[in-house]
Amino acid sequence: MSENHVDVLIIGAGISGIGAACHLTRDFPRRSYHILERRQAIGGTWDLFRYPGIRSDSDMYTFGFNFRPWKGNHVLADGTSIREYVNATADEYGVPEHITFGRKVVRADWSGAAGRWSVEAVDESTGTTETWTCDFLIAGTGYYNYDSGYRPDFPGEENFSGELIHPQHWPADLDYAGKRVVVIGSGATAVTLVPAMAETAAHVTMLQRSPSYILALPAFDKISYLLKKVLPDTTVYRMARGRNILLQRAMYAVARRRPDFVRKVVLAGARRQLGPGADLSAFQPKYNPWDQRLCIVPDGDLFASIRQGRADVITDTIETFTPNGIRLASGRELQADIIIAATGLQVQLMGGASISVDGEPVALNHVMSYKSVLVEDVPNFAFIYGYTNASWTLKADIACEYITRLLKYMDERGYTRVVPRGSDEVRGTDSVLGSLNSGYVQRGNAHLPRQGLEAPWQVLNNYLRDAPMMRRSKIADDALEFSRVSAVVPDEAEAVQA
Repeated sequence: MSENHVDVLIIGAGISGIGAACHLTRDFPRRSYHILERRQAIGGTWDLFRYPGIRSDSDMYTFGFNFRPWKGNHVLADGTSIREYVNATADEYGVPEHITFGRKVVRADWSGAAGRWSVEAVDESTGTTETWTCDFLIAGTGYYNYDSGYRPDFPGEENFSGELIHPQHWPADLDYAGKRVVVIGSGATAVTLVPAMAETAAHVTMLQRSPSYILALPAFDKISYLLKKVLPDTTVYRMARGRNILLQRAMYAVARRRPDFVRKVVLAGARRQLGPGADLSAFQPKYNPWDQRLCIVPDGDLFASIRQGRADVITDTIETFTPNGIRLASGRELQADIIIAATGLQVQLMGGASISVDGEPVALNHVMSYKSVLVEDVPNFAFIYGYTNASWTLKADIACEYITRLLKYMDERGYTRVVPRGSDEVRGTDSVLGSLNSGYVQRGNAHLPRQGLEAPWQVLNNYLRDAPMMRRSKIADDALEFSRVSAVVPDEAEAVQA
């Protein structure tokens, strides 16, 4: 038997992985667990991305864990504060002692004979391979490629004499003070970078191929701040969390049912921020609100930068890079010392690791997701991913709660294996990210697991429906197959398979 065996093995020490570890500690401490993390620190996305102004694009009362209050008063927190919060949460539950850093998981294979997973991980400092075994495997890796973001090849980019940077790999020593900067993109990263860099840059231009909906919200939660003077932090957190969950859901529902109304509201907000008579063409997308995620700017910081003349937004396409900047299709040339390609992410599952069942490769883009947690025809495996229309952690939290309920159910009844079984009658064509038409989703759609046409295979993206299902619905149903596998040591398992 491998010395590296645990009941539950978690891949990734970001929001999802740390959350899973804390839920196991809280709800099912009898289960041993371990985390394999490729990086050298806790935090995942929040340890990787270090560009100026990086912050959450969801409010912290719903982005924080449901079991540990976010005690700050800022609605959108900066990256450093989020890293500190995740690390403090991990420390509180003793998670760091269960983490092995610097391990890149490259392969995971389920053995039906042994009734366990065998996971290969490479120690990237030495190149040596380790084998871990576990009874249950949880992927907390998110769904994008940490090694490289999406960056198209720009015509003539080799002629540009300045620096061309992708935000995913931000140079720690980049000095942009007094420089002319062009940020290519119109998503959450671009609208964060522009006002942050405009504070010291000579000028910042956001160059977008098409506009996004941009909504200004207060940066500071005054109501929660006042309530904390008379109520415990935990009580205020619960109240703010519940309020914001309802507001998020209401905004999304209204946007889907009355998109013209929401479009007018968002544009009216932009007009108030920029002043009467302002040109709003750069803030009027052709798609409906929530066909892509709305971009949130605290206290309208992006609009303030534009209003003060420190930044501007141009809608055009790139004809070619030049030695001194970018020439646009309209013929205009943008002068730039630094160009930031805020062009998005590349979808990648399991951190690039392969997954197989009894040696047969599993094509995750051909199987359905069960309750947005388990995976069709893959035993004892959970894949945690967040909402596309609300905070990531809202979904990750209830997914972890479901996993611990499932493990308890199996433990109480002596089951050692669970596998979801689907049917062609309920099989759909949409991926688990649904109809969201963001660039990274469209590019990666073919690589993502599918969803079904009805529950429990359909991805609801609705916390108000998901939470009761995850927390209180019956564990056993017609789609789940439970069984018992006698404990077999690895050598005997190989003989059985042979």
